[in-house]
Amino acid sequence: MPVVDMPLPKLEAYKGVSPKPNDFDEYWDRARADLAKQDLAPEFIPSTFTSSIADCYDLYFTGVGGSRVHCKFLKPKNISGKCPAVLQFHGYSGDVGDWTEKLAYVAEGFVYAALDCRGQGGLSDDTTSYRGTTLNGHIIRGLDDPDPDKLYFRNVFLDTAAMAKIVMELPYVDETKVGAHGGSQGGALTLACAALVPTLNRAVPTYPFLCDYKRVWDMDLDVDAYAELRAFFRRHDPLHEREAFIWNKLGYIDNVNLAPWIKADIKMVTGLLDTTCPPSTQFAAYNNMTCKRTHVLYPDFGHEHLPQLSDITFQYMMEMKEDK
Repeated sequence: MPVVDMPLPKLEAYKGVSPKPNDFDEYWDRARADLAKQDLAPEFIPSTFTSSIADCYDLYFTGVGGSRVHCKFLKPKNISGKCPAVLQFHGYSGDVGDWTEKLAYVAEGFVYAALDCRGQGGLSDDTTSYRGTTLNGHIIRGLDDPDPDKLYFRNVFLDTAAMAKIVMELPYVDETKVGAHGGSQGGALTLACAALVPTLNRAVPTYPFLCDYKRVWDMDLDVDAYAELRAFFRRHDPLHEREAFIWNKLGYIDNVNLAPWIKADIKMVTGLLDTTCPPSTQFAAYNNMTCKRTHVLYPDFGHEHLPQLSDITFQYMMEMKEDK
């Protein structure tokens, strides 16, 4: 097997090198309290896209900080009883994709909701004000703000929990049968959602982003999705005098630190030739989980389309639907 990171036995034991802030639990307790008091004001607007099997809506809600967040929402026509549901999260800078990609789930009786990350390629706003640079990416957004609650991904993580809450509270959704999936940034948000929503049933995070930032740096792989880290240091801390502070602050939005909170069943997917989100960073999150979990490995693949993955994910969600 080719090796671009650690040998597999070391990956299976690795738990990360990035720090966890001393007040990490208090930070997220405060964040969840902010979400609990937020009036989400969900609005379901019928879409111009139509289907013979699905009712399709543009769902908008007000996230923490006041940003209006968009989701695509589909439900089967003529619902009788309660339906299982699936949540979808997209890759970095993208959007939720086309309506047609979601219809297979609806055809099997699932409600389906897909989140547009605030301020990225979809229809969600990001009205949060940040002190400091916002150049080149979202990881560093809020990094120079004295208020750690201004970190961009703190609010996006909360948006995943907000969408889950809206879906789970619908009268025709079985809140005990809600799953989530996504790749890259979507994989990171799948992990964050599972950590912040302990009643989530299962999740499929695929090559998740936003894990073990310092390991990415140590491997000199702060390129592509992580390139903003090097740009930040080059422009704002060229002598690395604040390096320890930066890694610690990024620890608030590191899925390695959130992983122990996950109670959902997890099927993580990793390509062992991934140089965008290195395998060790993904294993660090996986190895810090205490929930029921399995790891699907693609030895000859990197951060790319993975054959059979859509079918694996679909079958995993179908198992949830059929559970008694």
